[in-house]
Amino acid sequence: MSSTGVLSAAAAAIDNGDLEVAEQLLESHLSQHADDVLGIELLAELAARRGRYNVAANLLLRCLQLTKDGAPVRQRLASVYLRAQRPGDALVEIDQVLAGSPGNREARSLRAAALARSGDYDGAISVQKALLAEDDRDASIWLDYSYALKKSGRTAESVKALRDTIARRAVSGDAWWAIASLKTERLSDADVAAMTAALDTPGLPQLQRAQLHYAMGKALEDRRRFDESFSHYATGAQLRRRAQQYDARIVEEHIRRSKAFFTKEVLAAGREIGSVCGDPIFIVGLPRSGSTLIEQILASHSKIEGTEELPDIGRIAKQLSERKTRAHKSKYPEVLGGLSGQQIKALGEDYVTSTRADRHTSKPMFTDKMPSNFLHIGLILLALPNAKIIDARRQPMAAGFSAFKQYFANGQAFTYDLDDIGRYYRAYLSLMEHFDRVAPGRVHRVIYEDMVSDTEAQVRRLLSYCGVDFEPACMRFFETDRVARTSSSEQVKQPIFTSAVEHWQNYEAWLDPLKQALGSALDAYPNVPPDLS
Repeated sequence: MSSTGVLSAAAAAIDNGDLEVAEQLLESHLSQHADDVLGIELLAELAARRGRYNVAANLLLRCLQLTKDGAPVRQRLASVYLRAQRPGDALVEIDQVLAGSPGNREARSLRAAALARSGDYDGAISVQKALLAEDDRDASIWLDYSYALKKSGRTAESVKALRDTIARRAVSGDAWWAIASLKTERLSDADVAAMTAALDTPGLPQLQRAQLHYAMGKALEDRRRFDESFSHYATGAQLRRRAQQYDARIVEEHIRRSKAFFTKEVLAAGREIGSVCGDPIFIVGLPRSGSTLIEQILASHSKIEGTEELPDIGRIAKQLSERKTRAHKSKYPEVLGGLSGQQIKALGEDYVTSTRADRHTSKPMFTDKMPSNFLHIGLILLALPNAKIIDARRQPMAAGFSAFKQYFANGQAFTYDLDDIGRYYRAYLSLMEHFDRVAPGRVHRVIYEDMVSDTEAQVRRLLSYCGVDFEPACMRFFETDRVARTSSSEQVKQPIFTSAVEHWQNYEAWLDPLKQALGSALDAYPNVPPDLS
């Protein structure tokens, strides 16, 4: 096969998700053509598909050294930086592209996305409006425009933009789901009919089909047609599960090894060697367990900034994992045992430095509510021993079903199967119980149902743990003027309501797999069952 044929085959394999085939083709090709720019670019895309964004970025930086026309490579690099949650770095590359080609629509669209990702929604909207004024047929820009409008609090305009997206594209599962996920919106009977027709479209892409099923599930849930609603949620989850590479045993093994490695003695050392910075407040747990509510309460305080879900701890953990792969030594987290005190401190300083781009106020403390950071509590306790950690915990059936019926654009691969959710919840409980024993008092727990039933007492406890005085504004968190990016963003702009606490019971007839997987964790809640210790 010619070089061109090999590269075409590799590109097709990447598009089809056959990453191992693509890797074999590219490694063979590059072993003979080490400086082939297109081959290296494809290898970078392969790395990005696997979530190895640092590897992808380094490969593209190498391409810049090998090519005279760097603009296309810089656009790819900017896209990788965006996927890696590094909007500042993306803007640097995009601005260089636009300096030489100011009319480049793709680069301008990327710039808008980077501005939105960095929290400059007004800037993003300005760019998107200009693009739409030039050509209003591009549905993808309408979709991005609607997102920026929503995040800037302009919900009605966002919905109109979403409907403009639908009007310009035969099938718009992403737009339908975006409307359905707005807690303030209700899809009409005409909308349900339109989505039903869209689901009958021949050759409908699986991702669009999944999004339509989730939107239908929400529309029928609002009509209290719970059996039909669950059928759509389950079908959407099944489609998403097929596209994921998730194995519950990998998470369970990581937690087993974490419990073995992070002993009292190991964690005690963190007090002496970690970064002295006490700015971060980590909010961890399962998604849909009240973390957005907790963050909104904290962000209403004069000393705490809400910066939402940050990828930095996960990035550091991934880099540690890759370090062990290259060195053929210990796995993560055991690799931490081979690092010096200075190296451990540097991990904490890396986190503090990299998160500065996400801080837009002068408040001394900030939140990071990436739920999966519970998997890295040991790393946090070592590298950032003065940080605060809050465990947001919710009744397992309520948390589990709420996650199951939520379409997540990225991550949370365990949420697309009820058995996986139950196993994940038990694994989470097991790890949290371990840190309660080996690092007592270091993690503060907020039980969602307690926050709902006795809000002021829970808010006072929460603020005391964070080391700040009680402020009345924290009780009126729904009046705080800030943007929340997650699926609960509309709810936190309202007073606490109790209707969601037992909402899962409307679907109880279909949730036996979740109950069975949860086992003793269900009866023991909010305590940890003895068999998890």
